Amino acid sequence: MRNILFPILFFLFSLSALTFCESGKTYKDRGYIVKVGYTVPDFTMKLTDGETISISELRGKIVVLQFTASWCSVCRKEMPHLEKEVWLPNKDKDFILIGVDYDEPLEKVIAFQDKMETTYPMALDPGGEIFQKFAQKNSGVTRNVVIDRNGKIVFLTRLFDKKEFEAMREKIGGLLK
Repeated sequence: MRNILFPILFFLFSLSALTFCESGKTYKDRGYIVKVGYTVPDFTMKLTDGETISISELRGKIVVLQFTASWCSVCRKEMPHLEKEVWLPNKDKDFILIGVDYDEPLEKVIAFQDKMETTYPMALDPGGEIFQKFAQKNSGVTRNVVIDRNGKIVFLTRLFDKKEFEAMREKIGGLLK
């Protein structure tokens, strides 16, 4: 009996882990309020260098918005991969990666970027207003939104999963061809 019970319980546990996460949200939505195929709403971002840019100004480019924060350990794990595997190989193409820092002051965001040794632009997100255009307020950072040249969302990530990250890289590569 014990030999049969363990595989059944393991299967049920695995199924529930894949089905539910983040306080009852389904695994598929992962706290997002947008979906692949949605047009990105227009908004303006203030970059750490003082430049202001609207998302509509980026039409014609492939855009990745990386939602991050200095206190996020998973973000810290993902950022070197974004720098080396996404930003550096594509920065001279019709591509931009912008780190959108969740509700932290300018000085903290600059220090965070220096510590992480990333060179892609960082934007401030006071109050998480930009974040909340894409995800529920308390659903957690460490997410990437890939936007095509026409302003449509084409890929969404959550946390740092190597397989999902590779799929995102492949998507970006395909869009840039």
